[in-house]
This record gives sequence, structure tokens and C-alpha cells, in this order.
Amino acid sequence: MNGAVLLVVNLIATWYMVGLIWMVQIVHYNMFDRVGHEQFQQYEADHNRLITPIVAVPMLFELGTAVLLLFSAPDSFPRWAAIVGLVIVGLIWLSTVLLQIPCHTQLLSGFDEATYRRLVSSNWVRTVLWTARGGLMGYYALIAIK
Repeated sequence: MNGAVLLVVNLIATWYMVGLIWMVQIVHYNMFDRVGHEQFQQYEADHNRLITPIVAVPMLFELGTAVLLLFSAPDSFPRWAAIVGLVIVGLIWLSTVLLQIPCHTQLLSGFDEATYRRLVSSNWVRTVLWTARGGLMGYYALIAIK
């Protein structure tokens, strides 16, 4: 795949996730405590089932293209930026696997205030990382098209 195309696909996947993570952080997660205890288990199960394809596919595109950018980036895209971008993706995946997925798994058993608060607060890690990555990728995309 052409380096410029890789950069654009990566940029699209990253910014899709930036928008999605902000919506989840500010709107979606902040309404979990309003569902009601009787309906929460089903709500959480539905959330997991419905959000997984919306999140997993772009995350996989982002990861794949971040790896490929190490080898096939446009000349204007410095190798250190590809490495930093990939490290950020790795940190996002680690946060997802180690922090957010365990919270969602626990919430499948029913609403728990402490777990819910841990989910909302730990998700700021991904929100900040994706926003930083979006800025990095956007900056280098601008340089690439000049």
C-alpha cells in the first residue's frame, strides 16, 4: 500500500476513534448510572454487543496501518512519529484490555457504583491518548499534503 494512502487510512481511523471516544466519555458512559438496577445487566450486555463492531474494526485498521507506517510512511512522515504513534496505539490497547474491558465484564453482573466510576475515570486514559494521537497524525498529514 502506498505510504500516502496508509497515512490517510490511519488518520481516518484515528479521528473516527477520537470522535467516538469523546462521545463515549462525555455522553454515553455518563448515563450508565441512569439506566436502573433492574435493566442494567441487559443494558450492559447490549452495550457490549452493539459497540464492539463499531470500536473493534477501526481500532484494528488503526493498529494495522500504524504498524505499516513504520515501513511505508511518506517521506515527510518521520520515523520517530511513526514509532510514537504506534506506542500510543499500544497504550490505548493496553488500557482497553487491562482497565476498560475488566470494568465492562464486572458490570455484566449488574451495576456497581465503584466499577462504574473506575470505568469512567480510567477511560480518560484512552480519551487523552487518542486525542494526542489524532493531533500528531493530523499535523503530519498536513505536512504530507504541503
